Amino acid sequence: MQAQTGKARNSKGSVSVLISNGRLQLRFYYAGKRHYLSLGLPDNKVNRKAAEAKAKLIESDIAFDRFDPTLVKYKPQTALSTVTPFTLSSKPVESSKLTLTELWDRYTEYKRPQVSQSTIAVDYRKYRNHIASLPTKSLEEAIAIRDYLVSHLSPNAAKRVLTNLSACCNWAKESRLIDTNPFAQMAAGIKLPKAEKREKYDIHPFTKQERDTIIQAFEEDRYYSFYTPLVKFLFYTGCRPSEAIALQWKHIGEKFITFEQAITISPKGLALKEGLKTQDQRKFPVNPQLQAILQSIRNENYQKNDFIFLGKKGGMIDFGDFCRHAWKGYKNRHGKMIEGIVTRLVREGKIDEYRRPYQCRHTFITLCLESGIDCKDVAKWVGNSPEVIYRYYAGNRRDLQVPEL
Repeated sequence: MQAQTGKARNSKGSVSVLISNGRLQLRFYYAGKRHYLSLGLPDNKVNRKAAEAKAKLIESDIAFDRFDPTLVKYKPQTALSTVTPFTLSSKPVESSKLTLTELWDRYTEYKRPQVSQSTIAVDYRKYRNHIASLPTKSLEEAIAIRDYLVSHLSPNAAKRVLTNLSACCNWAKESRLIDTNPFAQMAAGIKLPKAEKREKYDIHPFTKQERDTIIQAFEEDRYYSFYTPLVKFLFYTGCRPSEAIALQWKHIGEKFITFEQAITISPKGLALKEGLKTQDQRKFPVNPQLQAILQSIRNENYQKNDFIFLGKKGGMIDFGDFCRHAWKGYKNRHGKMIEGIVTRLVREGKIDEYRRPYQCRHTFITLCLESGIDCKDVAKWVGNSPEVIYRYYAGNRRDLQVPEL
């Protein structure tokens, strides 16, 4: 049996040894469900033999109707080392010895087939980093973990971490790895200050004047004028940054732009993903303003599969780098803060407060509503539902006045 990285479906009762991010993993079907079991072992000859042996054990148990559906029998024991031969045992791992780190890693592997790569690479890794910083990883000291999080994080961040730890332990309890969830209801006990009670959409759009000031500042900057077309495009379409960066010339028609793919973060870096956040694709009308932007950056020798917004060295723009340098700013190797465009404009008093680039989308939607465009049309352009527009944007319109009745 050889380790593989392909996605071919297993035959009934067979177990495949896979390699995921350099680690060995088992995949098999049982009772109509697909199971993934991470062994936590790096891919080498010794560990591969151990993985193959465990795969044969599972195949045998399935064949002779002694399969353990909780998977506890097949999970790796924490005392095993990657440099010593792997010995199989049907003895379950003692739940009392499982640390929060080990539970989170197993929970992540369980969720891996169910969520996007970017969620694993960003969100799950972020919470694992929080776990790594804890003074204790013992479930018996859950109260101490809660108190540490509350004292070292903002109430909002502490609440999110505890919510995810509770979800992890709920899964572990259902999987019979632990008896109780020590983090149950802990997140509910954290009361957020009014300033942190934000809606799902944190909407703080720029004014039209602020928008134009930002665009002009990019146009005139000796270092970052290169990004002006991207900044204009974000402000004038309201698309998500991940959608703009993924655009190729084949998506540009005479009358419409077709958004049908996005850039996402995978364990291997930036990756192109088919489909959008809330839909497969959407059309956006091309007006003279957008035509001018696109014509200004279209190379005579362009190919249909070329990306529209390129990095300074060619290839896809790294939007994180754009945010850290051109938009916000960064500290150089000497510890000196180098201001980005928007940070500088705030210091100069030309913008009242710093906001992230995602507010370009909120600005477009808000300005459309203020111009009298119907919510249903705006929703269609930006890929939201009319209900979302009414709930989160229409309520923030600055021009609404009480009529004289």
